[in-house]
Amino acid sequence: MEPTPLNVIVDNIVEMNELFTDVATGDGLAGLLVLLGTLLVVFSLAVFGFLTLGAVGSLFSSNSS
Repeated sequence: MEPTPLNVIVDNIVEMNELFTDVATGDGLAGLLVLLGTLLVVFSLAVFGFLTLGAVGSLFSSNSS
């Protein structure tokens, strides 16, 4: 039986979490670097998501100036 694409994606996410946990619990500042990388990605997604919502909203607004 062939796995569905959703099952493959979920399996990859679970495996990725295990790998990142291994790295984050490693020696030195690895945990801090993983945390800072996560914060950087989340911040970037939030900013560009906000800008995208603004652009989509401006498509439907009726400013006739």
